[in-house]
Amino acid sequence: MNDTEVLVVGAGPTGLTLTTALLARGVDAILVDKLPAGASTSRAAAVNARTLEVLEDLDVSWRLVKNGLIAPRFSMRQRASTLIPIDFSALPTKYPYTLMISQADTEQILAQRLSEMGGQAIRPKTVTALAEHAHGVTATFDDGQTLTADYIVGADGMHSTVREHAGIGFAGGEFAECFALADVRVTGAAPREEVILFYGRDGLTVLAPLPGGIYRIVAPAADAPREPTAEFAQHLLDTRGYGPGRTVVTELLWGSRFRIQHRVADRYRNGRLILAGDAAHVHSPAGGQGMNLGITDAIGLANALTDVLRGDSEAVLDAYGATQRARAQQVLTLTGRLTRISTLPRPLRPIRNSALRVAAQIPAVRRQLAWRLSGLVYR
Repeated sequence: MNDTEVLVVGAGPTGLTLTTALLARGVDAILVDKLPAGASTSRAAAVNARTLEVLEDLDVSWRLVKNGLIAPRFSMRQRASTLIPIDFSALPTKYPYTLMISQADTEQILAQRLSEMGGQAIRPKTVTALAEHAHGVTATFDDGQTLTADYIVGADGMHSTVREHAGIGFAGGEFAECFALADVRVTGAAPREEVILFYGRDGLTVLAPLPGGIYRIVAPAADAPREPTAEFAQHLLDTRGYGPGRTVVTELLWGSRFRIQHRVADRYRNGRLILAGDAAHVHSPAGGQGMNLGITDAIGLANALTDVLRGDSEAVLDAYGATQRARAQQVLTLTGRLTRISTLPRPLRPIRNSALRVAAQIPAVRRQLAWRLSGLVYR
């Protein structure tokens, strides 16, 4: 007999959700992660309606809502002028909004639920080798220990060890722009129930509320410092937000600089090695889709693995891969389009903004954006 039915590598939101869902279905599962602790910063900050729907069966959704901030509106603006308003409140769901909550809090809530199910993330524990054989696959760890499972899932991020051992390609590339991210406290013009994409002449800036009176700022910036300062965040808001002095940064809590990758795995399974989350797809954070797609990967894969381990054909796993890979490609298209629109050269920005104003007059455009951003289109 193998040591476990499923070994999950990577204890981010995808791995935590998958392991909890497997235990809830009576599947023996073990979760490991190479890091000594989970997320301590906000990173992914938006949980959409579809994700809250699929997490209901794990008794997690109400906990997230209790700890998060409800934002029923999403808008594209040029200073105070609205280009496209998107209202989620009319969507046919119990969760007609974007839930703003830090990734650290999301992981903590998922880890608590995993603990209630009798599981935990074993840390730090790094996979160094994988060997597949007739009845399972054996993982070797950096401490010399081994563990054999029926299946191993790589939920271990963009630089996935499992994907590398599986020999699965990860085609795509990197956007040229460098992005700055900062979590700040502000005074002045800054709505608490709305995520805003400012399309200014000087470039894009995202202003999104988080619990605790915090705001997330994200902006492409060629001169972005490795660790953005309060002064840098203020400059972004003055030149690209509501205007000089309208929104004032009073405190910088955390900041970073990053580049955007856009990649999707050639396939999600090779034998007994399976991918989910960022190990299978990475893309622009525009629209807040990344963590949400990973969590829906986890729920779909938990169902598929349970069926196969209880006697169904492995074709169920291939169906999981085909379905979620197609969704990932749709998300890459959406987020890539939003990113390219957001980073157009300066001379084209007035034309873009005029086109957005025209598009906003078409109800079907606003409705389709709401369905896609909420994830309900993937029901």
